[in-house]
Amino acid sequence: MKVIAAYNIKGGVGKTATAVNIAYLAAADGYRVLLWDLDPQAAASFLFRVKPRVKGGGKALIAGKRPVDLAIKATDFDHLDLLPADFTYRNLDLHLDGERKPVTRLRSLLSPLRREYDLVVLDCPPSISLLSENVLHAADLLLVPLIPTTLSVRTLDQLTDFVAGLDAHQPRILAFFSMIDRRKRLHLQIAEELPAGRGDVAATAIPALSTIERMSVQRAPVTASAPRGVAARSYRELWAEVRERAGLTRARPGS
Repeated sequence: MKVIAAYNIKGGVGKTATAVNIAYLAAADGYRVLLWDLDPQAAASFLFRVKPRVKGGGKALIAGKRPVDLAIKATDFDHLDLLPADFTYRNLDLHLDGERKPVTRLRSLLSPLRREYDLVVLDCPPSISLLSENVLHAADLLLVPLIPTTLSVRTLDQLTDFVAGLDAHQPRILAFFSMIDRRKRLHLQIAEELPAGRGDVAATAIPALSTIERMSVQRAPVTASAPRGVAARSYRELWAEVRERAGLTRARPGS
């Protein structure tokens, strides 16, 4: 089982759109996928039409009082399940801090699911926190959406340094440009220059399109609701890069 986290220190960069579409595309390819919504805003839960109310909340999951597998919900799509969030997730850092091994608790909770899923996708809230450290210890690949601005590039450097400073498990990083506006000269300049100078930036860029924004209206991945559009094509190209970087083997026949 591989774990991919859609993560960035900054908010409003397209993490949920990334997590939802990558999870859907992986499931469409036959992988058994679990999307874990870790954001108290529960946007991914909303998009998949799953009630964002978890019995016992995040505290029960972190403490082991409610088994993770009992909180998992099916979605409308084959091979794709969801572990929904609710507003109690805003206190996950406090709950994690009370655990014996607080930085590896997320990885421990995922471990029993290895026989059930080929891929877990984490939709992460924006922060540098104890939950973030848990994500870094659990993930094999950090998928980092960036808006092509100078400050976003600086954020990537900060994240890279943070990961390099971890004592044990260090996930790979794959950044990519999200919400790119090709009418803006700065967007085009940074999107051209940054991938040429480093190997942790994907070749694929996700454009700023209204079809992606309308996911909250359609309540479905854009790759499902508008599969022939530019946005869907861009996410499919990104998924191909993610699959290779994560080292995912071919989906099991009959999955």
